[in-house]
Amino acid sequence: MSFLKSFFGNYSKRELKRINPIVDKILSLEDTYKKMTDAELREQSDKFRERLKNGETTDDILPEAFAVCREAGDRVLGMRHFPVQLIGGIVLHQGRISEMKTGEGKTLVATLPAYLNGLTGEGVHIVTVNDYLARRDSEWMGKLYRFLGLTVGLITHDASNDERRRAYAADITYGTNNELGFDYLRDNMVVYKNQKVQRGHAFAIVDEVDSILIDEARTPLIISGPGDKSTDMYERADKLAKKLTSKKFVEIDNKEDNDELYKQEGIDYIVDEKAKTATLTPLGVKKVEEYFGIENLTDPENVVYQHHINQAIKAHGIMRKDIDYVVKDGEVIIVDESTGRLMYGRRYNEGLHQAIEAKEGVKVERESKTLATVTFQNYFRMYKKLSGMTGTAMTEETEFQEIYKLDVVEIPTNKPIQRVDLPDAIFKTEQGKFETLIEDIMEAHKNGQPVLVGTISIEKSEVLSALLKKKGIKHNVLNAKYHEKEAEIIAQAGKLGAVTIATNMAGRGTDIILGGNAEYLAKSEMRKMKIPEELIVEATGFAETDNEDINKARETFRALEAKYKKETDAEAEKVREAGGLFIMGTARHESRRIDNQLRGRAGRQGDKGASRFYLSADDELLRIFAGDRLTKIMETMKVPDNEPIENKLLTNAIQGAQEKVESRNFAIRKNVLQFDDVMNRQREIIYGQRDQVLDGENLRETILKMVTDVITSAVNLYLSSEDKEHWNLDGLREHLRGWFLDEDKEKEFLEFSDEEFESLEKDYLRNQLVEYGQKLYEENETLIPEETMREIERVYLLKNVDRYWMDHIDAMEELKRGIRLRAYGQHDPVVEYRMEGFDMFDEMIASIREDTVKMLLVIPRKIHEKTEEQKKLRELALKRAAEGRARAAAYAQAAAMAAKAESDELSAVNEDDSEPMSADLEVEVETTDKDVQNIAEKYTHREQVAEPTMTNADDSDGRSKTVVKSAKQRIGRNDPCPCGSGKKYKKCCGKDE
Repeated sequence: MSFLKSFFGNYSKRELKRINPIVDKILSLEDTYKKMTDAELREQSDKFRERLKNGETTDDILPEAFAVCREAGDRVLGMRHFPVQLIGGIVLHQGRISEMKTGEGKTLVATLPAYLNGLTGEGVHIVTVNDYLARRDSEWMGKLYRFLGLTVGLITHDASNDERRRAYAADITYGTNNELGFDYLRDNMVVYKNQKVQRGHAFAIVDEVDSILIDEARTPLIISGPGDKSTDMYERADKLAKKLTSKKFVEIDNKEDNDELYKQEGIDYIVDEKAKTATLTPLGVKKVEEYFGIENLTDPENVVYQHHINQAIKAHGIMRKDIDYVVKDGEVIIVDESTGRLMYGRRYNEGLHQAIEAKEGVKVERESKTLATVTFQNYFRMYKKLSGMTGTAMTEETEFQEIYKLDVVEIPTNKPIQRVDLPDAIFKTEQGKFETLIEDIMEAHKNGQPVLVGTISIEKSEVLSALLKKKGIKHNVLNAKYHEKEAEIIAQAGKLGAVTIATNMAGRGTDIILGGNAEYLAKSEMRKMKIPEELIVEATGFAETDNEDINKARETFRALEAKYKKETDAEAEKVREAGGLFIMGTARHESRRIDNQLRGRAGRQGDKGASRFYLSADDELLRIFAGDRLTKIMETMKVPDNEPIENKLLTNAIQGAQEKVESRNFAIRKNVLQFDDVMNRQREIIYGQRDQVLDGENLRETILKMVTDVITSAVNLYLSSEDKEHWNLDGLREHLRGWFLDEDKEKEFLEFSDEEFESLEKDYLRNQLVEYGQKLYEENETLIPEETMREIERVYLLKNVDRYWMDHIDAMEELKRGIRLRAYGQHDPVVEYRMEGFDMFDEMIASIREDTVKMLLVIPRKIHEKTEEQKKLRELALKRAAEGRARAAAYAQAAAMAAKAESDELSAVNEDDSEPMSADLEVEVETTDKDVQNIAEKYTHREQVAEPTMTNADDSDGRSKTVVKSAKQRIGRNDPCPCGSGKKYKKCCGKDE
């Protein structure tokens, strides 16, 4: 294979040869655009739009557009795109993945394809991993887009619907993957078209594409409503799980029957560490049956007990505190296995989160009802063109190609990489590994070389921290527990002699600059100066403002940053002399890509650096996936505990272990997608029907066809037998009674003499009923105004579609839970799910159709009857009003005569109540007029079937949002903090005042 690569060149190199001529053309235009004034440069955007309208494509105008964007970058941002960045931009425009190393300026690269495709007016979505990056990039790069006459939008977690609509209407929109996905789902729950916020999916550029399209692809996006299921069963199941005895295996051989052995050892459930499964033994099943008082746990009616006990033993046997999740403020919070971040607002699905809450003794949240769901795979595959950028994509190239049809092109660095990647140091025991690791850290620290130590769990980072404290080495710890300090800690990891321990480095979003980060040093100084935190945040922002406090804070920040920049630049030279940043990994991650991300923190932009992984046979990855082979090699070589070995066989074994895990994780994600592909086809049909309604289409023909289908289905159901003796005419009569046939019509269509029944044909009866149904519907149309009838069709079709679809989502989830067991019967669960899922979908469509037809045959008559009733009341009111007016006229005449009479006679006339009666009747006439109008409005009012209450993701990252107030605006110490954290001001942003 290596011979073929050297002969033909690898894929990326071949693609670069094709792209280089375009880059040369862009560079050749540099002088042309340099000579232009700002106004002339801005005018180019209008010229490009005109060319696109006249039939040219974005590929045709690419060289000129990229050259204009490059010149604008220099004028507005002070950054001119390097040739390698132009290559990255071209790859993104072509709908591919640009693999660019850390520090190569991916944020600036995205401006090139975003500007070019933004000129089409169809919209470009730039997708980031959190709100902070979305806001920063939209403000920072937004200056460039606005300079060139394009509009920029921003979607954040707390944006209102109106703000979202305006943001999506912009030429370029920044937002997180979660917010874009949830907006798509919410758009397909609205009841009026003008409530939608998105306008289509033309082109998406995904930053950290591996994190979003791979790491987060295991969990679908879910919008939930309030559920009605009790949490009591989780607590009961947990009490039982605590009493059960478990046994862990690296891998379980399904071919072996160990039930007798488990019985002898008293094992109630077994845990497969490799497959991450927990399974009850026959002994455990018996205990569960006794505990819940049931005869057979596997009976279909006991599926609830199965579900709860399976989640309980998984919570106890598989899920690990401080590794998979942490408990913070009485809440179970998931730890992202790839980044080490706390995933605020995210919950495990299928009741696992509730099972963990019961295990940890915190409040068990009520299960919710799923209202809408989609996987990231199927959401992002909706875009006409999709592209992405990351520093590590090559190891997942197969998955990107197979799932998203995206190829990966490796972009060369602007400066040659000087980082030295040392061979893995492999030890027999973990103790020996840590001893050597501490010695190496101390040696580097002594020389002034900054060290970044990467661990794969909170537990290991704390063990390592304790060892360093014993040695008196000053260090910083960064893991999920200290997440709030993340950016500050990481920013200074490149200072002379710094030692930093990090749970995991993936997706941190903060560059490690040798010598220290002047920006964060300046911010730290501003805190010492007692400048409010909200102003410090705005001081580093890019949004235009006329707020005096913010502008003053920005001046202070710029002065401090310039001061510290001189200091950090001088220190950076000393760090380079010491060898640059040294990355020390304490274990290999399951994914080679995550290891590469950790390594990529050193040697950015041509800096010196080094990396090395320290491994032991006790490491979880090696123990589970390469344990036997590794132990045999160690024993054969008689290696001491604290002596590292470097061996090609061991390196291959480790790489093989990682590839196994990557393949398994790919299989899990692919399996999630295969199941969702079934739902996706159904989702497209349902959302298509909704769009017909929202677009205000005339559904008359669709409804008439429904009438035909409903009656045909009913006849086929009750008259299914070939033998007339088995026809169920009574059942058909009962089914059609009330909404379709009254007593007279029942006699006309469904009562027969013996002779008539003998000659009756099913097709004839069906045609008669269908013809009557069509006639009945047409009669209904004459009873109410046509537009009212058309709107009623839309309202009740929409209502039934939404109601049944939400129930169907829950039913499909229940089906998915049980369908996996079919694998034991040699049936493919996905195939079974697809077949049964479409049967259930057909049943749902039939129910939607029947309920819609029932409503549309009854409701127009109701409206007509109520309208006629109101008309009669109105006529009566008008009659009474006329009588009242006649009496009022008589009163006026009597009053005129009374003017000449005695005062007591006038008083007697005043006691007559005809005048007040007339006024009351005028009001009554007005009221009945409104009632006639309100009858139709009552039946044509649209409302959501269920109100969304929560989602399974939250992009706030658990960090409070700052709100800038001027110096004149005071906040009370006990007032709610304006940042939105929910805490009092004195315990949040005002704690330092």
